[in-house]
Amino acid sequence: METQETGIENFDERESLRVITEMIAVSRKKLRHDGILFIVWGWALFYSSFSGYLKEEILFSNLQYKLFHYMEYFLMIFVFGFTLWYLFRKDRKTSTYIGLSLRWVWFSAFFCMVLINLIQANVVHKINFELQHPIFMVVIAFAVVVSGVILRYGFMIGMGILFGLLAYAGSFFELHTQMLAESVAWFFGFILPGHILFARKTKEA
Repeated sequence: METQETGIENFDERESLRVITEMIAVSRKKLRHDGILFIVWGWALFYSSFSGYLKEEILFSNLQYKLFHYMEYFLMIFVFGFTLWYLFRKDRKTSTYIGLSLRWVWFSAFFCMVLINLIQANVVHKINFELQHPIFMVVIAFAVVVSGVILRYGFMIGMGILFGLLAYAGSFFELHTQMLAESVAWFFGFILPGHILFARKTKEA
């Protein structure tokens, strides 16, 4: 009787491990398809940060400043619209538990950034952007690392750690230099992983 129970327990453990492994594999495959989201968000946020740095370092005309702002607004509207279309165009049956967990990680990160602004405005009665940017970067870095841990994806974990280190490095400088550090972080944290994931998806197709 004991031998039979032990066999059942071993079977259950092996079966559970197999199911978990398959779930991670499916989520990784889905993440490769979702690499396009890393690309569009990465380039849009890279543009926003790097253009902010350039506007402080280079003297532009009023028309050029307006073009920078209009392009930034256009990119943000496009990225939000594309993300909503991409997330809801698929049937819910294709969603995995891990995929939903990742989605909530990023929703929570966004909600935390909103709360940080509200708390800062409530305590110091203004938004200190030199403090805001590094903290926001730390929140994003945390979300990237957690996503990598959930998926057991070492490259993503490494990029999340780099994102956090760039946030700390940027805290030593003024806002416009922080924008440069932030643009570098978006490139290594989002754009590079996004293109790698998308390239793998293309090879699989």
